[in-house]
Amino acid sequence: MDHAIMKYTLKLGFIALYALAPAPALAQTATNLEALRGLAPVSALAATPEGKAALAANLKVTGDIQLGRHDQPLLLSFADQQQLALRDCFITDGNAAELADGLGTSLGDAYQAKARYEDFKTFTNVSGSIARLIGYTNNITKSDSNSGKYFFANATTNGEAPASEAARAIFTTIGGTPDVFGKAYGRPAGTPGADAFGNSRPFQTEPKLLAYRGEDYFGAASHSMDWLRGPKQNLTDSPSYPSGHTTYGYTESLLLALLVPERYQQMIARGAEYGNNRIVVGAHYAMDVLGGRSVALHAVAHLLANDPAYVGQTRANPAIVNEMSRTTNDAVTITDYPEALKAARADLQAFLSERCGDTVTACAAADRSRFKDSAANAAMYASTQTYGLPVVHPARSNMAVDVGKAAPEAGYLLTAAFPALTLAEANDILTSTLGPAGGFLDDGSAFGLYSRLDLYTAGGKAASLAASRRAAAP
Repeated sequence: MDHAIMKYTLKLGFIALYALAPAPALAQTATNLEALRGLAPVSALAATPEGKAALAANLKVTGDIQLGRHDQPLLLSFADQQQLALRDCFITDGNAAELADGLGTSLGDAYQAKARYEDFKTFTNVSGSIARLIGYTNNITKSDSNSGKYFFANATTNGEAPASEAARAIFTTIGGTPDVFGKAYGRPAGTPGADAFGNSRPFQTEPKLLAYRGEDYFGAASHSMDWLRGPKQNLTDSPSYPSGHTTYGYTESLLLALLVPERYQQMIARGAEYGNNRIVVGAHYAMDVLGGRSVALHAVAHLLANDPAYVGQTRANPAIVNEMSRTTNDAVTITDYPEALKAARADLQAFLSERCGDTVTACAAADRSRFKDSAANAAMYASTQTYGLPVVHPARSNMAVDVGKAAPEAGYLLTAAFPALTLAEANDILTSTLGPAGGFLDDGSAFGLYSRLDLYTAGGKAASLAASRRAAAP
């Protein structure tokens, strides 16, 4: 097989794609349980005044963004953002092609010319090392994200099979309950207009929905409702929390940031934009997006740390994708994740340099895309950090936090891109740039701390420190 272009033929999982039946029952792994515990504070929101206020704000900000009446600083006009959100409905999980525009005009064009989806079934990759890295990483993060879908809807693994005793104990421990969105927003599971399993989505709960026409990822005439109620994707009985698209978007944007550190901040901005587009199209709440982001960052950090619970497994490549199932018979195992990343980076950097005809650094700077303005990127990213949701855990608001002590592996999200930094320095940067405390996931857990990471600001500081050290080197 030619490893310069890895082709995978995927079969559309018809039943799961159209969400007409529950997914197969899946065993909950140790990493899944860790993610469930981290995501679980959402299930207890209805038990406190602060939580109820956050739920109300979640519905309002979601509706305002979807209707285009929020003062969010987007990188495109709202009409153009809607069109991008429509294209972003298709998940290019096998090669990160849709997200690669974050690499900029020169590098992004080069990447997308080689890593392409020719149709819904067939895609290519730049190299075998990149294909393996993407496949394994996606499988790990989406497994954690998938585990929450039905669990937080009706305490099952697939809509029908009861979750494990260890998983159900999570609700008991924190006083949580399934279907928090359905109950809060007047669409309890199984009632008219609601998701059959729970946690109905915004297009089912919001008093108004802005539907629109455009083109899908392949340039075919499409409509936003095609991706909400079918026929391209039916989410009516697909529980909302967390956002699987967002988990994918942040996972692959972060991978490209690590593979091309020269575009670290821009790729982090693309991940934020991708998650936000799930709100724009009407598929997800702000809380879904924050949950999906936290899942991705948490899992990738543990992969970079070579955590034994995350590496050394044999995984389908790619495996079932949240909300759009595609399967293949290929499998991948990664036992040393940093080495796999290093190999993929070498391949991609060589490819990009050859294709753009200059150094990657020079080509990264040659950008005429919507990501060319760093101030605009920063503003857009900042608007997605908390979506303005109110504090739920007030005791956390004035509490000092040291990322190096609470979640030391988080620093690898920077050192993997900027090896001139020590892990301690990276964690200090993450600590100094943490987003607001006390949000609905920030209950004191290490996972909750990931919901506060501001990789855009932290990435800028890390890049500056690394550059100063290179300049000072003899």
